[in-house]
Amino acid sequence: MKLGSRPRLSLAALGVVSALAGPAAAQPAAKDLFGAETSPSAGPAQSIGFYSKGCLAGGMAMPKDGPTWQVMKPSRDRAYAHPAMIRLLQRLSADAKREANWRGLLFGDMAQPRGGPMKDGHASHQIGLDADIYLTEMPTRRLSPHERDTMPLPSVIDKRTNRIDLSRWRPEMLKLIRTAAQEPEVERIFVHPGIKEQLCKTAGRDRGWLNKVRPMFGHDYHFHVRMECQPGSPNCKPQESTGSGDGCDKLDWWFNVALRPPPPNAKPWKKPPPIFLSALPKACNAVLNQPAGKGGAVMAASPAPSLPEPSLAPPPPAAALAPAPAAMADEFDDGSQRAPAFAPQPSASAPAASPSPAKALPMPRFRPAN
Repeated sequence: MKLGSRPRLSLAALGVVSALAGPAAAQPAAKDLFGAETSPSAGPAQSIGFYSKGCLAGGMAMPKDGPTWQVMKPSRDRAYAHPAMIRLLQRLSADAKREANWRGLLFGDMAQPRGGPMKDGHASHQIGLDADIYLTEMPTRRLSPHERDTMPLPSVIDKRTNRIDLSRWRPEMLKLIRTAAQEPEVERIFVHPGIKEQLCKTAGRDRGWLNKVRPMFGHDYHFHVRMECQPGSPNCKPQESTGSGDGCDKLDWWFNVALRPPPPNAKPWKKPPPIFLSALPKACNAVLNQPAGKGGAVMAASPAPSLPEPSLAPPPPAAALAPAPAAMADEFDDGSQRAPAFAPQPSASAPAASPSPAKALPMPRFRPAN
């Protein structure tokens, strides 16, 4: 066994351990098994199963820095994806700079090294074809790992109305989301219903791309890009078609029902039970037992620019930084338009309002709209 590697138990051995442990520990949760993996599996890239019930073979890592991007939340170790997604995100970051006047993208969660269910934050992101992109522009310098984990990520939604906060919204954000939606391989983009409403109001005559933009709980400080199943992944389960139309006439339910506080007699929402390995496609067993692959990163042709590096001074005090959200607020990001009655309010898990730039990290968050 290689130094630093963890011992792997066969499925038979796991069964013996489970039997000895009793019914309470009949089988480990899949999120614990996949969350313990620190390297992609060997072999060709394959997305296995559905976006919210599957795994990723032969995943690739996104380089933490590129000419027009930086990867956030490094401590979460979720910057892996199908190589096609890595290439798409890198291309999108360059397109956003050119077409949306967006300095660069900040990438959030993609998938774990071998995909699969996560311990917190997402129902999907399991097969390497989902990625979060923040609605905060890349700063003019390279962020330190500490800053990437703790930097405030302001919401663009007024939590009192669930509509857009016009003091934070920029026209470039529409261009950014539109640029992503116009990529042929992008199947869906999830945003907060308030963002969808704002896009509907300001999209103009070119509206075909709005069909891909789907309202979803959370997603008030980032948007979620989902790719279609890729060639070479015969076990990838596609989603239903998004149908026709721009979807702008179907937002009333969100504002009148889904985002409203529950009535006093409503049953409290319960988080779904964990997914077990037995519920995932059988091929995911093999993914867990495969040796580690090279895990090489798909790097853009042009090198990362020489942005100023963070200073060697100690990190700013915790009081100067808004706490990072405990979850990415998309427990219902599997594409289903049905959600539990009176699901959690997005504002409950959204980050608090960011402090003024003078008291927080010395970097721009939102440029004034022109």
